[in-house]
Amino acid sequence: MACTAFVFGGGGVLGACEAGMAYALLERGIRPDLVIGTSIGAINGVAVAADPTQEGAERLVQMWARLAADDVLGGTVVGRLTRLVRHGTHLHSNDALRALLEASLPVERIEELAVPFQCVAASIERAEEHWFSTGPVVPAVLASAALPGVLPPVAIDGEHFLDGGLVNSIPIARAVALGADEIYVLHVGRIEQKLEPPRLPWEVGFVAFEIARRHRFHSDLRAVPEHVQVHVLPTGHGAQRPSTWSNLRYRDSGRIGDRVSRAREATSDYLDELRPRT
Repeated sequence: MACTAFVFGGGGVLGACEAGMAYALLERGIRPDLVIGTSIGAINGVAVAADPTQEGAERLVQMWARLAADDVLGGTVVGRLTRLVRHGTHLHSNDALRALLEASLPVERIEELAVPFQCVAASIERAEEHWFSTGPVVPAVLASAALPGVLPPVAIDGEHFLDGGLVNSIPIARAVALGADEIYVLHVGRIEQKLEPPRLPWEVGFVAFEIARRHRFHSDLRAVPEHVQVHVLPTGHGAQRPSTWSNLRYRDSGRIGDRVSRAREATSDYLDELRPRT
């Protein structure tokens, strides 16, 4: 039996691109049989798995307006610094994100979603990836999206988890392992961008992380069996040099709408070439 998978990668507020891609797919009637997500892609992915329709895609786009708002990753500068001093590990509580997910999702457990869904997080104690495929959905998504230094680690069954992007930023291999024969890769656009040697001290860590995450993705892509078709969807932003500063500004919501609309248009054009409308 054919299996179509949507794979959602990580990337903070740049994940608005994925909402535009998902809209373009669902409005064309391309529905997933399996959804895989990591980090911000777990948030986007679980929304699609809960309601894989054009109406669900519209709600995802609307959710992005709230995801980027100050009440989700917000508070005053003094409040964020106070929390950092008090806890020593993170700038924000995940309470607002938890509340948003609980209000947005129609089910409490992963296995109750309309489409099979899995998300990945990084286990601190085992120093390896951990996949959530059953159990309470909100804690699993919070664990996958626990950006180090920004959000706190999430404790589940005595184990602590951080952002899934640390171990698997675009998990296409997981989709292959679960039997997908057509994979749509929804990503934030970094793999489209040219990577150059760092020029400033604060660029060193960013470049190092990009090398690691892109190496994993390209290795997994080369290992995809010949019978599996992979579509790496376009963001509409091209191959410009990535901005280190824009990645550090994880709360910058000013261009959310532009990212959504560009990715939706670029993906629609890609799908028109792939399968012309009749």
